[in-house]
Amino acid sequence: MNIDDLVSRHRGMLEDSPLNQVAEWKAKHPGSKIVGCYPVYTPVELIHAAGILPVGILGGGNRLEIAHADSRFQSFVCSIVKSTLELGLTGSLDSLDGIVFHSICDPARNLASVFKRNFPRLQVDYIHFPQNMTSPHTENYLAAEYQKLRSSYEQLAGRHVTDDDLRNSICLYNEQRKLIRDLYRTRRETPQNLSTLETYVLTRIGTLIPPEEHIQVLRESTAALRHRDEKPKDRIKVVLEGSFCEQPPLELIESLEAAGCYILDDDFLLGWRWFEQDIPLDGEPIHNLARAYLHQSVYSGVKHDTRQPKAKHLIDKVRETGASAVVILAAKFCEPALFDYALYRRALEKEGIPHLYLEFEEKMWLFDKARTEVETFVESMLFD
Repeated sequence: MNIDDLVSRHRGMLEDSPLNQVAEWKAKHPGSKIVGCYPVYTPVELIHAAGILPVGILGGGNRLEIAHADSRFQSFVCSIVKSTLELGLTGSLDSLDGIVFHSICDPARNLASVFKRNFPRLQVDYIHFPQNMTSPHTENYLAAEYQKLRSSYEQLAGRHVTDDDLRNSICLYNEQRKLIRDLYRTRRETPQNLSTLETYVLTRIGTLIPPEEHIQVLRESTAALRHRDEKPKDRIKVVLEGSFCEQPPLELIESLEAAGCYILDDDFLLGWRWFEQDIPLDGEPIHNLARAYLHQSVYSGVKHDTRQPKAKHLIDKVRETGASAVVILAAKFCEPALFDYALYRRALEKEGIPHLYLEFEEKMWLFDKARTEVETFVESMLFD
């Protein structure tokens, strides 16, 4: 199968109703359990090791009408909080047996409590990620948080999770993340042969299916890409930042590229490519996961880490990719992204790196304004 057919097939699944895919999988596997993972990062290995399928709960997209959740939240919270609750209130999450939230922002914290109250059938778990990455006690603290989660999923699955179970799951997800890194490397080196939208579709489908199946999809994609040889277009090369939690509509990603950008790197679907290297298999797997979070994970606006200036990772990414500009694509009302932008703007201006700031909502339908802004930005760089 060629790359166009692969992407088209999986894009159709995402545009139709992603969670239908999950419900169909459960119907084919009687007695199976599914746990939803709220963005940004969940230690999916702990869920998978218990024989449970972890799936990404990444909002409702722009095909879901918010009819019930608006009455449960104030108007100035991000779309993904409302759409996630809407999915629950309209029965779209009925195939889930559990859902896990974490301490990424105040709305996410509150959403965990709202889910506990409104959906007593669901097992709702919560991870308190560390806020002091330099303390000598942080690794033990995070390992204890992971151990609580492990025990919770042992109860849900009705089975004991051994260290070997966990090592096998870590090994599997190491392979999945490596193949995703390879996909991003291909896009960075030959963006004319692999678009951002194609990369996104091929990555996001992995949030809805077992990792074993996603690995096969990624291998097929890698093989198919060897037969694509497109000519480069006259576009500027950019890095995209700010969409680490709420995901933009597929049409918006498409519009950004059509407006004249090669997006060499982004922070979409960050939780499924959280680690920059493989997690070690030797030793205690719980502690390996904890150490990986502390020392091998990518930067994120919702990971509190004072060991380096916040904007450094973005400047480094621009230099490493050879990009000439940055597009900040932040979800409306996302406080972490807005706080980060104040620091990014200062650092980018200091380094003389042009940037464009855009806001989006996952439920947006019109993209002309965003495309026009990007086209103007591109023209200002190409013809300056």
